[in-house]
Amino acid sequence: MKVAEYVNFDAVGLAELMARGEVAPDEVEAAARRAAYVVDAQINAVVETWPADNALTPRSTSPLAGVPFLIKDIAVFMAGRRMELGSRLAAGHTADVDSALMHRFRRAGLVTFGRTSTPEMAYSNTTEPVLYGATRNPWDTQRSAGGSSGGAGAAVAAGVVPIAHATDAAGSIRVPAAHNGLFGLKPTRARVSAGPHFDEVFNGLAVHGSVSRSVRDSAVLLDQIRGPEPGDPYVAPEPPRPYAQEVTRDPGALRIGVLAQAWGGHRTTPPVADALARTVRLLESLGHRVTEVGAEVDLGVDWDEFVLASARQWTANLTASIDELATAFSRPIDSTTLEPPVLASYAYGRGVTGPELVAALAVRNRVARTLAGHFTAYDVLLTPTTPDLPVPLGTHAEGAESLDGLGWLRRLLDHSPFTAPFNVSGTPAMSVPAPPDPTTGLPIGMQFASGYGLEGRLFRLAGQLEQASPWADRRPPVWAGSLAGAH
Repeated sequence: MKVAEYVNFDAVGLAELMARGEVAPDEVEAAARRAAYVVDAQINAVVETWPADNALTPRSTSPLAGVPFLIKDIAVFMAGRRMELGSRLAAGHTADVDSALMHRFRRAGLVTFGRTSTPEMAYSNTTEPVLYGATRNPWDTQRSAGGSSGGAGAAVAAGVVPIAHATDAAGSIRVPAAHNGLFGLKPTRARVSAGPHFDEVFNGLAVHGSVSRSVRDSAVLLDQIRGPEPGDPYVAPEPPRPYAQEVTRDPGALRIGVLAQAWGGHRTTPPVADALARTVRLLESLGHRVTEVGAEVDLGVDWDEFVLASARQWTANLTASIDELATAFSRPIDSTTLEPPVLASYAYGRGVTGPELVAALAVRNRVARTLAGHFTAYDVLLTPTTPDLPVPLGTHAEGAESLDGLGWLRRLLDHSPFTAPFNVSGTPAMSVPAPPDPTTGLPIGMQFASGYGLEGRLFRLAGQLEQASPWADRRPPVWAGSLAGAH
């Protein structure tokens, strides 16, 4: 299989070809490796590739069997492979066993041949770690691919794989999806187990998912990996039917509330506002009841209180993780192992008291209940995924040396103010590609959120939007299908 052929299929399409015997799995895998080779020198998205490990991938009748796959360099263990969290503190760490999620990826028949880049500790909106260098956006290599699943987003957008593992604690699936012209859905809290190695990541803020070029790929993968592990502290309600079936179902006429400006006051830029207006017109043409909302869709707390509580919750968790890593690897916690924003956040977290953390969790619950109330008036809330286009590389961390942990978290939330509240509430949210900015050609994403456990509603809407305004044929300048013939 030639790379130029390989990149024309989504994951489900590739699996169907292999199931019919039209192409052999090793040919598909070879095409994926070739795709990685030809694009990664330009985008630096794939940290490492590994030899085929087919002996440990069981034969599967899964709709993803044989599909090449990449995992993020954090939160998932693959036996005998490195997982370094994008940090010098964990450099060289090799897992002894598969994590539960890795078992699920194998059970789905996915052929995992490498890992994608992440910012240090996944603690940034852009993927520019000191350990492996900046990941570049395939639509403009001078700009960020987003974070923290920036490597996954860039690799999928450039055609290396049709779908890749991603995680999301404040927008880390949705922001890279938006910046790379992809689909990305953050599932409901506890939809995919994080245990047993990671328990509740950031007190339940972080979830596992994926970024993909088609809606059905994300739905099918979520079907393969959803569900609890024994001893999980809580579980999400079972969906009434597989998500793969939802993608082609009619969503009906939805009540959609549109929030054009973010809670924190970061004004939406004109290109993104224009894309939002076009999305509203498309939704109305499809029969949805769209209403502009404002201050009535609140968080239950003011923005400064939200940021402070988030900083305490995030940094307390981060500090515990760093202490554990430093002990495990006998390394110091200083500027030789950690970048300035993470080191400052570690210091801030050391000062968070027990009562302050409990108070922060109370804020989390207040936000969750407030947002849940809004989903009684609206079936879906629509916002831009981010208020800005992808930023130039190097700008996001300017002056970070002068920020403390609260200041760095404030900067992160200012970059993605629309996404983080839905991690706090635990409700599902997705980024759907909108038509790109006509001036720069850069991708823009629209975020849709719904009530707890209602991923099915979002998949139905996403499938409708994908049919009404297709994005599959949009190709970035760095695209494996066009570059493979020159190498």
